[in-house]
Amino acid sequence: MDLQQITLQTCSIAKETGEFLRNEIQKLKSSDIELKSFNNFVTYVDRESEARIMDRLSKILPGSGFIAEESPGLKTGELTWVIDPLDGTTNYIHGVPLYCVSIGLMKEGRVVAGVVYEVNLDECFYTWENALSYKNGEIITVSKTNTVADSLFATGFPYHDYGRMEDYLDIFRHLMQHSRGIRRLGSAAADLAYVSAGRYDGFYEYGLSAWDVAAGLLLVKNAGGRVSDFSNGENYIFGKEIIATNNSIHDEFKNLFKQWKNVSN
Repeated sequence: MDLQQITLQTCSIAKETGEFLRNEIQKLKSSDIELKSFNNFVTYVDRESEARIMDRLSKILPGSGFIAEESPGLKTGELTWVIDPLDGTTNYIHGVPLYCVSIGLMKEGRVVAGVVYEVNLDECFYTWENALSYKNGEIITVSKTNTVADSLFATGFPYHDYGRMEDYLDIFRHLMQHSRGIRRLGSAAADLAYVSAGRYDGFYEYGLSAWDVAAGLLLVKNAGGRVSDFSNGENYIFGKEIIATNNSIHDEFKNLFKQWKNVSN
């Protein structure tokens, strides 16, 4: 299996999907927006984008399985695509120009290829197993910042699981006072891609799904960064929590989570 070629083909699919997203945003009406759950929106654009992606990917790897945000209950397998056709739907429907197409490929439980396409800046981040990470053909690496105090972080907030919010906001408050700041883009895929490119020094969030992180976590790893769950374990694909940082600050940053134990499952 030629993972490099598969990844480059996936980049093309992500870019084609991005063009569809750009075209459809001019046509989107308020009546097209559905509420899946509290603060969790979906449109025909999400669904049609996902269908297009799945059709194209099925031709690259016939018989592969899928984990996809808008299509629950799909078949998985030894090779499984993990897809978010529009990461940042809330941004999209409000006209905020930051949203991504995220496509990861898993083999026997590990991510072996990842593509994140940020549509508005036309930036395609991609990598595959045992490779470097790239943005639009150029090698990218995580930052070399050495301390949390000198770091810029990204995070996000859950749609509905507020049971851990008190401790979570304590961490947020600590970083406000003891780092260079925190940003919230509204797209976990973009956050992870930006860590891999050294724009952020670290990212953390809970309440995420596999399609939010699968592609991005491999970008961070292959760009020289580190990824863990809040307990410094490896349950970050399906465990609904993730820390992704450069290599230098990971230990210092993860130790913050020991102070507020209720933020971890």
